[in-house]
Amino acid sequence: MTSDNSINRQEEFSGTKPVADALQIDAGALTDYMKENVEGFAGPVSIEQFKGGQSNPTYKLTAPSGTYVLRRKPPGKLLPSAHAVDREFRVISALHSGGYPVARPYALCEDDDVIGTMFYIMDCVEGRVLWDAHMPTVSREERGQIFDAMNDAIVQLHSFDYEGAGLGDFGKAQGYVARQIKRWSEQYRLSETQSVSEMDRLMDWLPGACPETSLSALVHGDFRLDNMILHPTEPRILAVLDWELSTLGDPMGDFTYHCMQWHLPRSTSGQDTGSLVGLDLEALGIPTLDAYVARYCERMGFDGIDNVDFYFAYNFFRLAAILQGIIGRVRDGTATSPHAESKADLVQPLAQVAWSYAERAGAR
Repeated sequence: MTSDNSINRQEEFSGTKPVADALQIDAGALTDYMKENVEGFAGPVSIEQFKGGQSNPTYKLTAPSGTYVLRRKPPGKLLPSAHAVDREFRVISALHSGGYPVARPYALCEDDDVIGTMFYIMDCVEGRVLWDAHMPTVSREERGQIFDAMNDAIVQLHSFDYEGAGLGDFGKAQGYVARQIKRWSEQYRLSETQSVSEMDRLMDWLPGACPETSLSALVHGDFRLDNMILHPTEPRILAVLDWELSTLGDPMGDFTYHCMQWHLPRSTSGQDTGSLVGLDLEALGIPTLDAYVARYCERMGFDGIDNVDFYFAYNFFRLAAILQGIIGRVRDGTATSPHAESKADLVQPLAQVAWSYAERAGAR
């Protein structure tokens, strides 16, 4: 179903636009900083804003020495612990050194006086960002290959030697899901704009239902198709993007978040972030959820995923809380996307799906 407000995600979120008035950057100050801190940089620099992204404003910087990307904290009132661009810079630095597909990081600036907020600069990786999970511009064969490449990339991440890469203190691996529930419950309450009974019930039930696990891994926190850059012509991932929510934690929670796309409610405005609901997967060449999970478990050496209904309840709840945070930024005047307000129509459907999984996991 569509509405008069529906959008073409590929057209709407691809490419760049003029920088929004509230997010302007002093090009002179930035050029001076890059001369001192970015290897091989030569100015001047021109600045555009990427259309995609909801949380940390992201800019394309074009200079005689090449093309770069700048990620910054948004200005204004922010939720506690949100927009952690310093953590993003740290994790991509470690991953890049370890051979994982991320953009090359150049510099982190923690001095708010340069452009107004903390920011970092990385390489601009040229390739494709596909904004629709069913990839209408891609062949049937390549769709399957891209899904397999995503599966392999999350396995590489969950197998990454974070201790050896200097990330042993990047988070507390044990108790990750319980802390996430606490964090997103608090963030949800701070940004709440409507009463959603399922969210209230989930916040009551989830903390006592967390499974015990000894698994630990570096987790992305928002691993999905439109957070990666694909090779221009090959089904190969060149860079995984948007590491703001990364930490150490339970790989089952991270992987099942990635699997929500098979059951993600659709939005009448086209704002759903990559739903596969209602599509003929066989005709499209996209694996079923069971096949995708089985491939991940095979690669990881797991027999299967225990407590899968709990993990889906938790992840649908978490995504609802994340989207509510975006709506809260609309309320507070700090939203960076013109489509942020339309996220409101997804919070309740996500909460309803979350509660249905919670009931399957034993919630009453």
